[in-house]
Amino acid sequence: MADVQLIPYKTEQILDSSSIVPEGVEMIEAPLVWESATKGKGNIVAVIDTGCEINHPDLQGRIIGGKNFTTDYNSDENNFNDNNGHGTHVAGTIAASQTNSGVTGVAPESSLLILKVLTGEGQGKMNWIIDAINYATNWKGPNGEEVRVMSMSLGGPSDVPELHEAIQYAVNQGVSVVCAAGNNGDGQARTDEYAYPGAYNEVIQVGAIDFNRNIASFTNTNDEIDLVAPGVKILSTYIDGKYARLSGTSMATPHISGALSLLVNITETQFNRRLSEPELYAQLIRRTVPLGHSSQAEGNGLLTLTLVEKLDNLLNTFTINWNEHRTKQHSYVKN
Repeated sequence: MADVQLIPYKTEQILDSSSIVPEGVEMIEAPLVWESATKGKGNIVAVIDTGCEINHPDLQGRIIGGKNFTTDYNSDENNFNDNNGHGTHVAGTIAASQTNSGVTGVAPESSLLILKVLTGEGQGKMNWIIDAINYATNWKGPNGEEVRVMSMSLGGPSDVPELHEAIQYAVNQGVSVVCAAGNNGDGQARTDEYAYPGAYNEVIQVGAIDFNRNIASFTNTNDEIDLVAPGVKILSTYIDGKYARLSGTSMATPHISGALSLLVNITETQFNRRLSEPELYAQLIRRTVPLGHSSQAEGNGLLTLTLVEKLDNLLNTFTINWNEHRTKQHSYVKN
């Protein structure tokens, strides 16, 4: 069975400290919905990656559990600490706690299930990934919690039927599976580049843009891209208690994973019931804005979490103005 590896990414900068809400979190407008979404509280996001630095000050309160599927640490399944940096960065973008220092994630009160499937060198076996997906799908927390979102910033060139089946099983159980598109793009939106599991139709495949809303030159483009998120020079948590700016579709993906945690709370409060995976996907796509690029590059567009609220306000204003106009016209006719 084919091996899997980290999707290659670029380390832009490593910092000893930070005290801002990262630009990517701001760009998708997450802070504007924190109150209505209770910051993702009560939801579990499975991070299937290189592990996570469990003692990082911005993350230690967010981790509900984990497991090591690799041969690192003498195959100790209870040691899922990150010896690479990638997984810690992804975890921070999803759910770094909101404190007076450090960084803040998209859904800062979500909980993280850390599943280490890649070694410190960023390498992994396909069966590790499959086992982790099945583990996350069937996982139950101490109070009966279930995983609602899986985040995978990894991939390979091979379409493996067993991997596809595991993802289909997860989605059929109501789990949203979010995957990076990959960083093998040639800068030409008309050419397709596929990486798996991102290219499977059942997953939510995420491409990367920069802070000028341009498609990142490295991002894969293909006919299965669902949407885009910030993925260039993204600030988040890093190993050794530090922070880093990294670039890649790996960095765009956790913006969407965290956003889904927020949307679970927003939309299920509105509907007063649990939403299915297709329903939650529809709520996500409702909140995208086209950027003018081809659909192969941007899918449905950039995630903008307040879009529905903005449209509702615009419609209400239009309705009020229209009713006032009708009243005046009616009065004029009567007179």
